Order: sequence, then C-alpha cells, then structure tokens
Amino acid sequence: MSNSRHLPAAPTTSRDLAAASGVSAHWHDEHQIVYASRGVVAVHTETSRWIAPAHRALWIPSGAVHSHRAYGVTRLHLLGLTQNPLKLHEPTALAVSPLLRELLITYTELADRETPASKRMRSVLLDQLATASEQPVRVPAAHDPRLAAVCATLETDPSDARGLEALGREAGASGRTLTRLFRDEMGMTFPQWRTQLRLYHALRLLAEGQPVTAVALQCGFATASAFIDVFRRSLGHTPGSYL
Repeated sequence: MSNSRHLPAAPTTSRDLAAASGVSAHWHDEHQIVYASRGVVAVHTETSRWIAPAHRALWIPSGAVHSHRAYGVTRLHLLGLTQNPLKLHEPTALAVSPLLRELLITYTELADRETPASKRMRSVLLDQLATASEQPVRVPAAHDPRLAAVCATLETDPSDARGLEALGREAGASGRTLTRLFRDEMGMTFPQWRTQLRLYHALRLLAEGQPVTAVALQCGFATASAFIDVFRRSLGHTPGSYL
C-alpha cells in the first residue's frame, strides 16, 4: 500500500470506532492482535482482506502493511506483542473462545499493565492465543487483469449468480483460464472464493443492522435458510447472533 505510515510500537489499547471509520495504511515493528468485541472489523493488506466479528480476532505480524475499517459501531481492542506465540508470519483470522474474549477485553482496558496480577493475566492470554485455531474469512486480491475484472464485477454485486464462462466473456478469458487463475493466484477454487466474498459482505451488512433475509438476498443466496446453513458451517454461529 502506498503512503503507509511506520508506527514502531503496536499499541495495547481499546477504543470505539464509528461506523464506516477506520485507520489508514500503516505497519509496526511489533506483532498485533486486532479484536472487535462489538461490531465488525476488516483488515486490508495488499494481497487480501480479512473480516472479523466478535467470534474472531485478526493476527497482524510485524512489518505487514495494513489498514482497518469498522462496520457498525465497533469496540476495538488492540494487543501489541514482541513475541510470536502463534508462529505465524502472515495475517490470519483466529477463533476467539469465551475465555480469550474476556482476556482480550479486560487486558486491553487495564489502566496499569505492570502489576503482578496484570502480568499473570497477560501470561494466560498468551497461552490462550498459542492454541487458538485459524478461522479465516479471507478474500484474496487478484493480480491478473482478467481475473481482477471478474472479481470487481462480483464485488459490485455479490448476488450475481453467473458462472465463470459467462463472467469470462466480459473479461476476455475462458472459463478454463479463469479456473486456473483462481487456483494459481487465490489458492482456492472459484466457488470457494465466491463463498468467502459473500460471507465478507454478509458480515458487513449484518454489522450495519440489516435483517438476515435481506442480507441473504443481497449476497446471492437463494433463500435465507441456505444462507444460514452456509454461515453456520463456515463460522460456527448463525447470522442472527451477529445482529
């Protein structure tokens, strides 16, 4: 990302973000956990986008240029780390257990993190992070202009149900070529990418307070029940729990 800022230390803090607000592109010398206890936060890098509701946190490794964007009124919790308990070197979405959720909220809101009790809490928090499983809602970015054109079309209208052959006619590529490009550039199939895109938009719309049925239709699901099924299988919760 051009014009990114270098912020050496990754802060440990909590704050509120207004709907549709964000933090411009920047990077840290330290690792960072980004967690929204209310609302939904998205993190963008040059190669991908991740989105995290209250059951997910985002791991940002040191040196990774990224920006934040809030959907809905968001309570944001930031945890700076010099160590890497996850042994991860790429941004990743993590599952947040009830215990990890309370630890992230409480620790980032402490006025004094140097007390013996605070240091014990941090140790437990790091232990919980080390065992957190990866649970991505990730939308990789396209580089090939033909693939980028198809992705832009679906970004504009996630409910577009056309297949790759039809989409490819507008982009100047065959369905077979686009299938290969999705596999090579995205590391996933076209149906997998489209599902991730639809879930990304669904989480954003739910955070803005839109009803489940309306979100299902806007994101291209044939019925609300089909949307609920995909949502539950992908994220472990029903979409109603995010309202």
